[in-house]
Amino acid sequence: MNHLTYISWNPNIAIDLGFFQLRWYSFFWLIGLVLAYFIVKKLYKDKGIKDELFDPLFIYCFLGILIGARLGHCLFYEPGYFLSSGTHIIEMFLPIHKMNDGSWVFTGYEGLASHGGTLGLMIALFIYCRRNKVGLWTVLDFIAIATPITACCIRLGNLMNSEIIGKVTDVPWAFIFKQVDDMPRHPGQLYEAIVYLIFFFVGWAFYRKWPRKTGTGFFFGLCLTLIFTARFFIEFTKVNQVDFEEGMFFDMGQLLSIPFIIIGILCMIGGKWMKKIG
Repeated sequence: MNHLTYISWNPNIAIDLGFFQLRWYSFFWLIGLVLAYFIVKKLYKDKGIKDELFDPLFIYCFLGILIGARLGHCLFYEPGYFLSSGTHIIEMFLPIHKMNDGSWVFTGYEGLASHGGTLGLMIALFIYCRRNKVGLWTVLDFIAIATPITACCIRLGNLMNSEIIGKVTDVPWAFIFKQVDDMPRHPGQLYEAIVYLIFFFVGWAFYRKWPRKTGTGFFFGLCLTLIFTARFFIEFTKVNQVDFEEGMFFDMGQLLSIPFIIIGILCMIGGKWMKKIG
């Protein structure tokens, strides 16, 4: 292979002040959350919902996504490790790891699953809506309109961290992830980031054309259907994340995407019926 034609990829820490470091993944997570914050705030204003009802939404979303994504990774991808002992259960909930000498070190949350994050977000929004007396389907639609831009940022963070890498390929836009090996690979993270950005503009265009559809579950369904359908097909370009996926025709990411696609389609076609149960 002629590696001169490929993109050599080896980014450093985003911000390094000596006493403080900010990794690219955290940096893009922050950007994604900030963008979603202002987008949803505008949607609340368009709908005439009071500011005091918007203020606690961010906390619910942040905790729901973080807890759901962490538990999703631990339970969907590595249950054999995290459920094998009390120590590993602690590691599942806290961003620390027990070393061989018995000491504990801070590692951050190494392992987050988007499917778990989506489920955690849905549960958090349900609790938020019940406690604040806000229409569930309206909030789900608002969050869904903003979600693709956040998902785009998260995948850019994965790209900068050289994680969730693709399979070896000879396409001219292949990346050589120097932190992994010297083989040209599909930039699966970049594929997802690009399509999620497109999905954001699609959803925003639909909202500008049909704002009255908010509260019916249409935008929530559209978001689930587009994102997880794209995820299903892009998974074919990725390396399996865990050993048990070897030999499986569909990997865990694809299997977990199918229920969300079905739910998304049902929400899109449910219309008034979905609004009644909200």
